[in-house]
Amino acid sequence: MTRHRPEVADVFREHADTYLATYGGTTAQRQVLRAVENCRTAALGGHVEACDQCDHRRIAYNSCRNRHCPKCQGAACARWMQARAAELLPVPYFHLVFTLPAALSPLVLQNPRLLYGLLFQAASQTLLEVAADPRHLGAEIGFFCVLHTWGQNLMHHPHVHCVVPSGGISPSGSQWVRGRKDFFLPVRVLSRVFRGKFMAGLKRALARGKLQFHGALAELADPINFKCLLDQVVRQEWVVYAKRPFGGPRQVLKYLARYTHRVAISNRRLVSFRDGQITLRWKDYARGGQSRLMTLAALEFMRRFLLHVLPTGLMKIRHYGFMANRFRTKKHAQCRRSRHRWNRSPEPLQTVRRHQRRIR
Repeated sequence: MTRHRPEVADVFREHADTYLATYGGTTAQRQVLRAVENCRTAALGGHVEACDQCDHRRIAYNSCRNRHCPKCQGAACARWMQARAAELLPVPYFHLVFTLPAALSPLVLQNPRLLYGLLFQAASQTLLEVAADPRHLGAEIGFFCVLHTWGQNLMHHPHVHCVVPSGGISPSGSQWVRGRKDFFLPVRVLSRVFRGKFMAGLKRALARGKLQFHGALAELADPINFKCLLDQVVRQEWVVYAKRPFGGPRQVLKYLARYTHRVAISNRRLVSFRDGQITLRWKDYARGGQSRLMTLAALEFMRRFLLHVLPTGLMKIRHYGFMANRFRTKKHAQCRRSRHRWNRSPEPLQTVRRHQRRIR
């Protein structure tokens, strides 16, 4: 007899009422809780699936289609990939990750819509400006960003993954500026510019009264305390990580499927659920990506999972540069027309090896 593999939904069904009585939760979190709990059960109704080759029929329960549900992302991911396949260019692609310091995490959790938006803005503007600099690439690039808010241990860890073709459109618009195969942009420069843009955005938000400070963060409403926080994080090197480039369109699509529609944890990482304890697999990147087991109380597991529920309507995948929705069709045609007129971009001023390290 096949043993039932634990699912996130099993934890929610058994402990949802206790969790809500203990933590309450936002409206969006309560909606996700109920959606995941009821996904593919009789609570959402069902439909009859019939084979067009024989008379076999079966009843299938409906999916919740919530973007935070571990069971409902496959179809959405496939549709998104199909739409992107025609837009990929036959050039190498780079994967960059922009991460916020841990000290800012509590502030982000209290102001998610504003500060996730600022994270997108700071990362995208950094890439566009540094790439346009003649000392680096000297071209208009295109890329998309995907917001992730979790680490492997389910704690809050906001960062954006950016996937960028190697190269861009020349300032005149007549040529494709080809980037290097093994190097895109210096990550030390990206890190400093990213930090400056995010910090400037934070200061503007404070000056305009847009930031909220509740509970343990109430003291940050005092400008002196807020300045102390900014001084703390500005002294750090912010992590911008450039992964090694991967191949052409086929490899890109396969790679992206692991990132675009991911949720905080998939069901396949759950090992066991019994006596109010959930055991899961996770990678400990502080120890070289070692695979380890972690056991959490059900309520703590739910609390961590629901930390990553995004505000309603917040777009977690965004496109920029020549991939921006507004000019995507026109710019992609321009890219393809100009690709035969290769124009080698200037060599970066620093060595490749130095700048492809993770900045810590």
